[in-house]
Amino acid sequence: MSDPLSRHTLRVRGYHLDGYGHVNNARYLEFMEEGRWGFFDDHPALIKQLKQSGYAFVVVNLNIDYCKAALERDDLLVLTGIIHVGERSAVCHHQVIRQRDSALVARADLTFVLLDIHANKAVPIEGQVREALDALTLAKSDFLP
Repeated sequence: MSDPLSRHTLRVRGYHLDGYGHVNNARYLEFMEEGRWGFFDDHPALIKQLKQSGYAFVVVNLNIDYCKAALERDDLLVLTGIIHVGERSAVCHHQVIRQRDSALVARADLTFVLLDIHANKAVPIEGQVREALDALTLAKSDFLP
Protein backbone atom coordinates (compact mmCIF):
# COMPACT_ATOMS: atom_id res chain seq x y z
CA MET A 1 0.00 0.00 0.00
CA SER A 2 1.22 3.51 -0.74
CA ASP A 3 1.98 6.12 1.90
CA PRO A 4 -1.24 7.50 3.45
CA LEU A 5 0.39 10.94 3.71
CA SER A 6 0.39 12.68 0.34
CA ARG A 7 3.04 15.30 -0.46
CA HIS A 8 2.51 17.87 -3.22
CA THR A 9 4.86 20.75 -3.98
CA LEU A 10 4.11 24.05 -5.68
CA ARG A 11 5.72 27.42 -6.19
CA VAL A 12 4.02 30.68 -5.22
CA ARG A 13 3.51 32.79 -8.34
CA GLY A 14 2.70 36.48 -8.71
CA TYR A 15 -0.95 35.79 -9.47
CA HIS A 16 -1.31 34.09 -6.06
CA LEU A 17 -0.54 37.34 -4.25
CA ASP A 18 -2.83 39.99 -2.83
CA GLY A 19 -2.20 43.74 -2.60
CA TYR A 20 0.06 43.23 0.42
CA GLY A 21 2.49 41.02 -1.51
CA HIS A 22 1.69 37.74 0.22
CA VAL A 23 -0.48 34.80 -0.76
CA ASN A 24 -4.15 35.71 -0.67
CA ASN A 25 -6.10 33.70 1.89
CA ALA A 26 -8.42 32.23 -0.77
CA ARG A 27 -5.44 30.80 -2.66
CA TYR A 28 -4.70 28.45 0.22
CA LEU A 29 -8.01 26.74 -0.50
CA GLU A 30 -6.76 26.12 -4.04
CA PHE A 31 -3.38 24.89 -2.76
CA MET A 32 -5.16 22.44 -0.46
CA GLU A 33 -7.43 21.30 -3.27
CA GLU A 34 -4.28 20.59 -5.30
CA GLY A 35 -3.11 18.56 -2.31
CA ARG A 36 -6.34 16.54 -2.33
CA TRP A 37 -6.07 15.86 -6.06
CA GLY A 38 -2.49 14.76 -5.40
CA PHE A 39 -3.79 12.49 -2.63
CA PHE A 40 -6.22 10.88 -5.09
CA ASP A 41 -3.42 10.56 -7.67
CA ASP A 42 -1.44 8.71 -4.99
CA HIS A 43 -4.43 6.43 -4.24
CA PRO A 44 -6.13 5.80 -7.61
CA ALA A 45 -7.92 2.65 -6.41
CA LEU A 46 -9.97 4.77 -3.99
CA ILE A 47 -11.33 7.01 -6.75
CA LYS A 48 -11.93 4.05 -9.06
CA GLN A 49 -13.91 2.33 -6.31
CA LEU A 50 -15.98 5.47 -5.65
CA LYS A 51 -16.85 5.91 -9.32
CA GLN A 52 -17.77 2.26 -9.75
CA SER A 53 -20.01 2.45 -6.68
CA GLY A 54 -21.75 5.66 -7.81
CA TYR A 55 -20.35 7.67 -4.91
CA ALA A 56 -18.41 10.91 -4.55
CA PHE A 57 -16.79 12.79 -1.71
CA VAL A 58 -18.44 16.16 -1.01
CA VAL A 59 -16.98 18.87 1.21
CA VAL A 60 -19.35 20.03 3.97
CA ASN A 61 -17.03 22.03 6.26
CA LEU A 62 -13.58 23.60 6.24
CA ASN A 63 -11.67 25.06 9.18
CA ILE A 64 -8.41 26.76 8.27
CA ASP A 65 -5.66 28.39 10.33
CA TYR A 66 -3.30 30.87 8.67
CA CYS A 67 0.02 30.78 10.51
CA LYS A 68 2.71 32.53 8.44
CA ALA A 69 2.83 34.53 5.21
CA ALA A 70 4.01 32.90 2.00
CA LEU A 71 5.65 35.14 -0.58
CA GLU A 72 6.29 35.06 -4.31
CA ARG A 73 8.74 32.31 -5.34
CA ASP A 74 8.34 30.43 -2.04
CA ASP A 75 8.23 26.69 -2.60
CA LEU A 76 5.46 25.11 -0.57
CA LEU A 77 4.86 21.53 0.46
CA VAL A 78 1.19 20.57 0.86
CA LEU A 79 0.70 17.56 3.12
CA THR A 80 -2.67 15.84 2.86
CA GLY A 81 -4.13 12.87 4.70
CA ILE A 82 -7.24 11.38 6.28
CA ILE A 83 -7.27 11.77 10.08
CA HIS A 84 -10.76 10.56 11.02
CA VAL A 85 -13.47 8.35 9.55
CA GLY A 86 -16.85 8.46 11.24
CA GLU A 87 -20.18 6.86 10.45
CA ARG A 88 -21.39 9.62 8.09
CA SER A 89 -18.38 11.89 7.57
CA ALA A 90 -14.61 11.90 7.50
CA VAL A 91 -11.89 14.51 8.01
CA CYS A 92 -9.00 15.32 5.70
CA HIS A 93 -6.13 17.29 7.24
CA HIS A 94 -3.82 19.61 5.33
CA GLN A 95 -0.61 21.35 6.26
CA VAL A 96 1.15 23.86 4.03
CA ILE A 97 4.86 24.07 4.81
CA ARG A 98 7.27 26.71 3.48
CA GLN A 99 10.23 24.62 2.35
CA ARG A 100 13.05 27.15 2.83
CA ASP A 101 12.58 27.23 6.62
CA SER A 102 10.05 24.42 7.30
CA ALA A 103 7.58 26.99 8.67
CA LEU A 104 3.95 25.98 8.99
CA VAL A 105 2.14 28.46 6.73
CA ALA A 106 -1.42 27.12 7.03
CA ARG A 107 -3.32 24.08 8.25
CA ALA A 108 -6.90 22.98 7.78
CA ASP A 109 -9.37 20.27 8.63
CA LEU A 110 -11.85 19.55 5.86
CA THR A 111 -14.93 17.46 6.61
CA PHE A 112 -16.51 15.51 3.79
CA VAL A 113 -19.40 13.11 3.35
CA LEU A 114 -19.99 10.24 1.00
CA LEU A 115 -22.62 11.23 -1.56
CA ASP A 116 -24.73 8.73 -3.47
CA ILE A 117 -24.66 10.47 -6.85
CA HIS A 118 -27.89 8.90 -8.13
CA ALA A 119 -29.94 9.60 -5.00
CA ASN A 120 -28.18 12.95 -4.43
CA LYS A 121 -27.89 12.39 -0.69
CA ALA A 122 -25.24 11.58 1.86
CA VAL A 123 -24.95 7.93 2.84
CA PRO A 124 -23.12 6.13 5.66
CA ILE A 125 -19.44 5.42 5.13
CA GLU A 126 -19.34 1.65 5.16
CA GLY A 127 -18.22 -1.42 3.25
CA GLN A 128 -15.24 -1.22 0.91
CA VAL A 129 -15.14 2.58 0.97
CA ARG A 130 -14.82 2.56 4.74
CA GLU A 131 -12.16 -0.15 4.62
CA ALA A 132 -10.16 1.87 2.09
CA LEU A 133 -10.43 5.07 4.16
CA ASP A 134 -9.61 3.27 7.41
CA ALA A 135 -6.47 1.85 5.79
CA LEU A 136 -5.37 5.39 4.88
CA THR A 137 -6.17 7.02 8.22
CA LEU A 138 -3.30 8.49 10.21
CA ALA A 139 -2.85 10.73 13.24
CA LYS A 140 -2.21 14.49 13.11
CA SER A 141 1.06 13.72 14.84
CA ASP A 142 2.14 11.93 11.63
CA PHE A 143 2.28 15.34 9.93
CA LEU A 144 5.18 17.76 10.28
CA PRO A 145 4.83 20.26 13.17
